[in-house]
Amino acid sequence: MNQASMPKSAGKTFILEPATTLSGTVRVPGDKSMSHRSIMFGAIAHGVTEVSGFLEGEDSLHTLDAFRAMGVRIERGGAGEVTLYGNGVAALTPPQNPIYLGNSGTGMRLLTGLMAGMNIPAVLTGDASLTGRPMRRIVNPLEQMGASISTGEGGMPPLTIAKTGALTGIEYTCPMASAQVKSAILLAGLHAKGTTTVHEPAVTRDHTERMLRGFGVEVSVTGLSASIIGGQTLSATALTVPGDISSSAFFLVGASMTPGSELILTGVGMNPSRTGVIDILKLMGARIELINQRITGGEPIADLHVNGSQLQGIEVPEELVSLAIDEFPALFVAAASATGTTVITGAEELRVKETDRIQVMADGLRALGGDIHDTPDGARVTGKRLAGGVADSCGDHRTAMSFAMASLIADGPITVLDCANVNTSFPDFAAIARATGLNIEERDNSRVAEPVN
Repeated sequence: MNQASMPKSAGKTFILEPATTLSGTVRVPGDKSMSHRSIMFGAIAHGVTEVSGFLEGEDSLHTLDAFRAMGVRIERGGAGEVTLYGNGVAALTPPQNPIYLGNSGTGMRLLTGLMAGMNIPAVLTGDASLTGRPMRRIVNPLEQMGASISTGEGGMPPLTIAKTGALTGIEYTCPMASAQVKSAILLAGLHAKGTTTVHEPAVTRDHTERMLRGFGVEVSVTGLSASIIGGQTLSATALTVPGDISSSAFFLVGASMTPGSELILTGVGMNPSRTGVIDILKLMGARIELINQRITGGEPIADLHVNGSQLQGIEVPEELVSLAIDEFPALFVAAASATGTTVITGAEELRVKETDRIQVMADGLRALGGDIHDTPDGARVTGKRLAGGVADSCGDHRTAMSFAMASLIADGPITVLDCANVNTSFPDFAAIARATGLNIEERDNSRVAEPVN
């Protein structure tokens, strides 16, 4: 069934007229992955941790509220400024009510590992999207360590963590490449007996390992394996969260695929485990230059200078897939703009994100007039001008923003349904996009139906 064939009530809808180029200078919000971790680690550290550049999005704020519920004193300063007064793990108290994590799979998976290791009983829950996401992938290894965690039906949230004895470190081989799974196990191992080692089949983002070192924890990384010795404590620090490359991806794609565009994205995190989107776009012919490169808090950052061009279809190398997994909704749009055919394989992890992102992007791009054939682990996309129409984001922030960028290669207006969750990672997206040249309007509480053809 065409996902835009019936009326749909949406909390927020994007209405877009065709646009042709993007220009200007953009500062994207702070990195969501690092914002989560900065709160978690600062809350359990000893001393005062000062965070700047914190993402003021719903997902990150739910993690902040979770630690307030466990008794941590947290103060908010100006935009993106958070101060945490940590007194170590022993000072935390079990939350009196279920911890609500909204749409955040990162928050739930990392918190489950951390709280299981700290032996803090709690119930973790979230919105309709989060409670439909698989959690056995973290529960199974945590139970091997001695944790007691019950799930909802089918291994989905809510997750109930029961009080047990101290966990024991394990050696675990992940069946899939997932930074969230790796991090959940390592964070449980932080307070387990002995050594915990995680082996992965491919490179994934390493923010957990880098930031733990910044808090004084020894983490050993050899090839695709990471190890941590239990019983270590964290020391407070000051850190700056760089701009989120996942949020930058929409503008990188929008500017790269439109000749005449010229855009500068400032202060973007360039962690090598996150730059796959740049590598893939460059293989497609994108003109992206890294300028003003520097290091902040152990993380490389840079400004990105983008000049638009006509992209070319490619076969995306599978070794880059895990380095760009969150950016593939935007890359689907880049593929729809390219000359020739783009083939994506090895991306089955996209099917268990906030939505089945392969299906949502394929359905939406087809509804807009795109030529796309989805496969179990990816898609074949043949570039062409889009006609416009109605695309349903299905409540996924990344698909919503990707469909908005599709207005740069469309001949008619585009309506994107169910966009309220954009606030989880990019609260000012529409305003920033409008300032760079996108013809975008936000409508709240709209009821939109696709016109009958």
